[in-house]
Amino acid sequence: MQKTQTYIQQHQNRFLEELLDMLRIASISADPAYKDDVARTAEFVAEKLRIAGADNVEVVPTAGHPIVYGEKLIDPNKPTVLVYGHYDVQPADPLELWTSGPFDPVIKKTEIHPDGAIFARGSCDDKGQMYMHVKAFEAMLASGELPCNVKFMIEGEEEVGSVNLGTFLENNKEKLACDVILISDTSIIANDTPSITVGLRGLSYVEVEVTGANRDLHSGVYGGAVANPINILSKMIASMQDENNHITIPGFYDEVLPVSAPERKAMNEAPFNEKTYMTDLGIGSVHGEAGYTTLERTSIRPTLDCNGIWGGYIGDGAKTVLPSKAFAKISMRLVPNQDPDKITDLFARHFKAIAPPSVQVEVRAHHGGLPVVTPTDTPEYKAAAKAMATTFGKEPIPQRGGGSIPIVALFESILGVKSVLMGFGLDSDNLHSPNENYGLFNFYKGIETIPYFYQYYTELK
Repeated sequence: MQKTQTYIQQHQNRFLEELLDMLRIASISADPAYKDDVARTAEFVAEKLRIAGADNVEVVPTAGHPIVYGEKLIDPNKPTVLVYGHYDVQPADPLELWTSGPFDPVIKKTEIHPDGAIFARGSCDDKGQMYMHVKAFEAMLASGELPCNVKFMIEGEEEVGSVNLGTFLENNKEKLACDVILISDTSIIANDTPSITVGLRGLSYVEVEVTGANRDLHSGVYGGAVANPINILSKMIASMQDENNHITIPGFYDEVLPVSAPERKAMNEAPFNEKTYMTDLGIGSVHGEAGYTTLERTSIRPTLDCNGIWGGYIGDGAKTVLPSKAFAKISMRLVPNQDPDKITDLFARHFKAIAPPSVQVEVRAHHGGLPVVTPTDTPEYKAAAKAMATTFGKEPIPQRGGGSIPIVALFESILGVKSVLMGFGLDSDNLHSPNENYGLFNFYKGIETIPYFYQYYTELK
């Protein structure tokens, strides 16, 4: 891979400029107002794949946002790697907390990224990490060192639950046939401590609506006699965790698979400084389920969190009303053996059961996904570990991640293949938050490492 590495070094600046151009496009999949920007980003990715040398590149329409496909099939006797990524991004709100425009990328030096980091929405999740694969592919092809077949499937709906991906997979099984799926949408422990994600939590995401009177009411005339939906909703949400932060939904933990004491011990040997963690977040102490460490709470334990709550008057000044309605968005991160559909049903039944007769409750399910655990004795894991050891100079640590990538389970059920989660971001990169950023070190390290994965996977397969 020496020619490939030389090519990467020679073209680093161009790779970065291209990424900055893509980050300037506001591909927010959740907001219909940005539909044209999402489509424009898909065309951008497709064009860069063509320029890199991919064949049969197409922008495939779906019932939502398009999927970009491309391939380079060099030898039917060689293994095939399917690269998955997404080009859509989260909304940038709240805008006032950004130190620079979310779609006006700038490079700033930070304590964590002394060489500089790209500040922009999508810089890490997932445009920056997805684009590493396009550039690594370009470098291997231009240098004549592509060792196996490659397919790309880059979607535009990951941030809204990949709602049309399942249909695309079902309709294109032959086109997408592969030996392994390579994904970079995860993190490493630190820039001097590489790791590979070997497990992901699942997800159940719901929106609840609590309705009291048939209209907003004067709080002086009716206060104390009519239920306030905001007060009721707040109490209902608070009741869903006890004093030990244990979730109180009946049956919620029934299917949770226990993690052995040796595995928990090994997990807590990963480099982690709780004081540094708290300082970085500006908190006085950690908080979570009693009996578990921070590393365990964010990986092997399920959670329930209110992601947003609203209702009544929130404008300037005062308006003394009892609101007719109150709303909240709630996510539950799930661990192996928990089924998101079953958990959603358990939540809905419990939430309605604890509502007082003075209000009406509606629960609307959004997207969800199954938890996954990937083995560490496979050719794809061994290839990823060897690739990281080559470029980082030390063996990566297998680590369970706290986030959710629902499509990993989807890939296995429909395409029948495993995924390898070889990400290069950091948990401190402010994913989904203001001032999202991605280190230049991480961007370039990913491009450097990915070709070795192809080399070692082809050898091991």
